[in-house]
Amino acid sequence: MDVILLGMLGLLGLVIGSFLGAFSFRWPRRISVATGRSFCPRCKSKISWRDNIPLLSYILLAGKCRNCQKPISIRYPLIEAITSLAFIGTGLIWINAPQFSPEPVVSWMIVLGDFFLPVCLFLVSLLVAAFVIDLEHQLIPDGLVFVLVITSILVLVFFQSGGLFNYFAAGFGASWFLLFLALATRGKGMGLGDVKLALPLGTLLGWPGALVWLFLSFLIGGVFAILLLVTGKASFGKKIAFGPFLILGFVFTLFWGERIVQAAGL
Repeated sequence: MDVILLGMLGLLGLVIGSFLGAFSFRWPRRISVATGRSFCPRCKSKISWRDNIPLLSYILLAGKCRNCQKPISIRYPLIEAITSLAFIGTGLIWINAPQFSPEPVVSWMIVLGDFFLPVCLFLVSLLVAAFVIDLEHQLIPDGLVFVLVITSILVLVFFQSGGLFNYFAAGFGASWFLLFLALATRGKGMGLGDVKLALPLGTLLGWPGALVWLFLSFLIGGVFAILLLVTGKASFGKKIAFGPFLILGFVFTLFWGERIVQAAGL
C-alpha cells in the first residue's frame, strides 16, 4: 500500500511539475497558462500531447524539439523530477512520521491530521514555483505570496488550537527584519519579494522556529555566495536571488529546526 501511495505521489508530482515548469516560464513573460497549449520557445510550434508527457517525452525526444530539433531546456525535466521527488518525500514523511519527531513537520501532522498530505503538497507546489521564478528572474510573484499567506492563516485559524500570537508575531517579525535589511541596503542585499515571502513562512514556523529559519537561510545563502565568488559566477555588488535560500532554509528548519533550538537552548 505504501509503495502504491508513493508511486501515485511520484506521478502526481511529475504532472504538477510539468505545470509549474510552464507556469514559471510564462508568468514572468505575461503569458497566460489558462489559454493555449505548450509551445517550443525557439520555433513557436505547438507541442502535441505525446511530446508533452512529463519527463518521459524529454527522454524519448533526446532533449530536442520534434519540429526544429533545437535543444529543449533542461529546466523542464529538472522541475518535473524535483517536484516528483518532493511529493514522494512528503509521502515518506506521512508514512514515517515518528522518525522525524520532535521536528516541526511532525507537529504539522498532529495539527492537520488527515489534511496534512494535501496541504503539504499544495505548499510544496507553491514553493517550487517561487523558487524557480526567483532563481531565474529575481522576483517572487505577489499572487504566490498571497496564496501562501492565506494558506498559513487558514492552517493556523482552523487547525492550531492555541498560541496564534506566537505564530503571527514570528511571521511579522521575520518580515520586518528583512524589510529593515532591504531598506538599509537599498534593495541590493534584499528585495521586497523576500520581505513578503518571509511573512507566511515565518508564520508557519512560529517562534523560535522562525529565528532558526532565518539563521539557516543566511548561512546557506552565504555559502552559495562564497562558492559563486570563488568560481567566478558572481562578483561583489551583484545581486543574488535570496528567495531560494529562504525556501531551502524553511525546508531544513522543518526537519532539523527543533534539534537546533534544543542545542542552542532557545
